[in-house]
Amino acid sequence: MSELAVPADASGLDAPLERVLGKPTAKGLATLGLTTVGDLLRHYPRRYVEPGERTSIADLEVGAHVTVVAQVERATVRTMRARSGAILSVVVTDGSRSLDLSFFARHAGALRPHESRLVPGRLAQFSGTVSEYRGALQLTHPDYEVIEDAEGLGEMPPTPIYPATAQMPSWKTARAVRAVLPALVDGLPEPVPLEVRARRGLMSLPDAIRTVHAPAKVADAYRARRTLRFEEALVLQTELARRRHAALVLSAVPRPRVEGPSLLADLDARLPFDLTAGQGAGGEGIAADPGRAHPMQRLLQGDVGSGKTLVALRAMLQVVDAGGQAVLLAPTEVLAQQHHRTLTALLGPLAEGGLLGGDERATRVALLTGSLGAAATREALLDAASGRAGIVVGTHALLSERVQFAALGLVVVDEQHRFGVEQRDTLRTRGDDVPHMLVMTATPIPRTVAMTVFGDLEVSTLTEVPQGRAGITSHVVWADRPAWMQRVWQVVREHVDRGERVFVVCPRITGDDATSDGADLLDDLAAQLGGGTSSGASSSDGRAAGGAGAGTPPARRAVEDVVRELEGMPVLGGAAIGTLHGRMSSDERDRAMAAFLEGRTQVLVATTVIEVGVDVPLATVMVILDADVFGISQLHQLRGRVGRGTLPGTCFFVTRAEEGSDAAQRLTHLAGTTDGFELALLDLSVRREGDVLGASQSGGASSLRLLRVVKDADLIAEAREEATDLVAADPTLAAFPALAAAVEARLRGVETAFLDRG
Repeated sequence: MSELAVPADASGLDAPLERVLGKPTAKGLATLGLTTVGDLLRHYPRRYVEPGERTSIADLEVGAHVTVVAQVERATVRTMRARSGAILSVVVTDGSRSLDLSFFARHAGALRPHESRLVPGRLAQFSGTVSEYRGALQLTHPDYEVIEDAEGLGEMPPTPIYPATAQMPSWKTARAVRAVLPALVDGLPEPVPLEVRARRGLMSLPDAIRTVHAPAKVADAYRARRTLRFEEALVLQTELARRRHAALVLSAVPRPRVEGPSLLADLDARLPFDLTAGQGAGGEGIAADPGRAHPMQRLLQGDVGSGKTLVALRAMLQVVDAGGQAVLLAPTEVLAQQHHRTLTALLGPLAEGGLLGGDERATRVALLTGSLGAAATREALLDAASGRAGIVVGTHALLSERVQFAALGLVVVDEQHRFGVEQRDTLRTRGDDVPHMLVMTATPIPRTVAMTVFGDLEVSTLTEVPQGRAGITSHVVWADRPAWMQRVWQVVREHVDRGERVFVVCPRITGDDATSDGADLLDDLAAQLGGGTSSGASSSDGRAAGGAGAGTPPARRAVEDVVRELEGMPVLGGAAIGTLHGRMSSDERDRAMAAFLEGRTQVLVATTVIEVGVDVPLATVMVILDADVFGISQLHQLRGRVGRGTLPGTCFFVTRAEEGSDAAQRLTHLAGTTDGFELALLDLSVRREGDVLGASQSGGASSLRLLRVVKDADLIAEAREEATDLVAADPTLAAFPALAAAVEARLRGVETAFLDRG
């Protein structure tokens, strides 16, 4: 196979691939998101195949990715009859069994290069995913290398397998890498300081790049990958260490806990329950930070129903007692309104400052959202600017320039991943002093994820659930079993008859929607269905490029259709059914939620707008239709909307996924545990890690290349230790220019979306 030639003037990592490798190759690489030589060098193989790793044709199984060394028996190019285009059909044998290979193109001429290499008698190594067509096993568009020296097969180096697209199969990427590697790799800057490399037993960056693309042995490749993972971790942790260091020089007004009579003491006295041990310990940790002259930067995380809102309220009251104001920023109006109701209910007369019946030390809790009327908005703005409202709850409307505060001392951000960096910083830079910051997340985050994503924050974790919660029982229900579905709706009827409330969640609002309200809805539907994206497009004679097509996924259930269906069910006759979704106006959503809370609506058909924050004590049943569409953590959050009072909750995960598929197994695992931290680890193993890290905020792909925040926990800890020492010795990184440049380069765009979360 001929190699690509690199022009003599094509030097530098920023050189465009079109100039270096030519327009056709560059166009293919662009489908992988690669536009420069540096991009290409950092496009690492996803795995390696050793010459000895061979599967006999007799042992092949559909769906397995295999490597077969076989001899070509015949190869024929023909024009397809049913559709336009051409196909190269190749039959190969390992001496005992035969295997079909298929290559598709728009015209026969495009297949001639393959035909000229795959001549009868030629020995080659073929790699691909086994599929079945008309009862015969086949490989479609396999990667292959012709073996010129059969005697030396055992001495061949491993074959790197790259992420591929239909336009850029692995072998083409390998050719492109081989073209640029010799000329450019030695010019790579070295971000990891020499003493760190020596201490951690790492390779130099040029050696690591060279080895990861062209290893002599697979063991060498994985040693190189460890070096590259460490480099990636060090760059990220260095930026986080710089931010921690920079926070030490920022000034904040100390807001220590007031001893003696106070709003906080009054709240504790009126609570009808005791704090959990976690709430008490977490509260003490959070209480110490605002008392310092440096801004608090802390993450408060906890599982569904662990009581984060009460911990945040106690922190806000501490700041109010010390003469400051607190803001609670929520991503949706439904959640903001829920927080406002919860805080005012917990405070009672303590939230009625200046009003008849208000406590002598009372403050006010103002609500500011975009849908408030003019008079209510003016009053909320006045309460905030005058300081009359010690606590202001709101949505993005709080970020408006016209919102002013008398003495903003604490910003609490709920569901931080829903906000952009610039939006969050709008509040933090509103005054002369930086307010203290408390970030809350209802999605449990494993420690290693928190260390990477929120590495500049102190972390407080709530692991207990307050007493009195009755718990939730979950079941997986197969949608194609009428008797099972009939029982689900019978259970709904039974709970409605007892005066309880039922949620029914759908992924879409209308039947023709391409999207839903869910901020965390998985983009890669194929992954959730237990499949995977094919590296090729559909072939021109109707077969999927990966072999037999799995068919088009069934249309997902929509709110409007499900409401009509439920209204027509005899088993639900007389039940009051309502709707709630993101296309309703704020007033409509308020009325829908009020009707549900008061019992005028008994069954609420909704999208994931109810995912977080919605608290309906009498809600006991959750039916999630097309549950396999949603992420694991999102399903866990939805499930947490029921069983929040003294009545037990029941959740049905309704799915059309095949039994035994990956999607079905994930739902079964989810139904078997309510441990959010265990589920978060499972979620990380399923979802694109960039989504978990929030990269989707910037519209980019995963922000991590080789680093995996759970699998590489120990390595991340090592990098954090080294980064902390480097920044402590030289905060500007003047002595480490290559590391400083790497930080600057890696923090452009998508990385900033999650690194700036502190």
